[in-house]
Amino acid sequence: MNIMKWYYYDDVNNLILNVHVQTGAKNTEIAGLYGNSLKIKLAAAPIEGKANTALVKFLAKRFSVPISRVILKHGDKSRQKLIIIQHPGYCPEVLLNELQN
Repeated sequence: MNIMKWYYYDDVNNLILNVHVQTGAKNTEIAGLYGNSLKIKLAAAPIEGKANTALVKFLAKRFSVPISRVILKHGDKSRQKLIIIQHPGYCPEVLLNELQN
């Protein structure tokens, strides 16, 4: 059985994230896991790419990388997104650990 995680690393050590986005939230924050995806609540509305821009900025800050190293690979018009973070500053498990504190 092949169990898919919500993240993995490619052959050049880029972080690949499966993300489920909920727009129109009160605050932008990590909400936990949603199936095989990391759920992120965004305060931005899904209008004219504002939510995607907010997502990229949020992830860049959380992983301590420049915005240019966060790439929305798939799902620009969907709640389900595939994000590439080039050489992240942190392991993605740190995001879930913050929820528990």
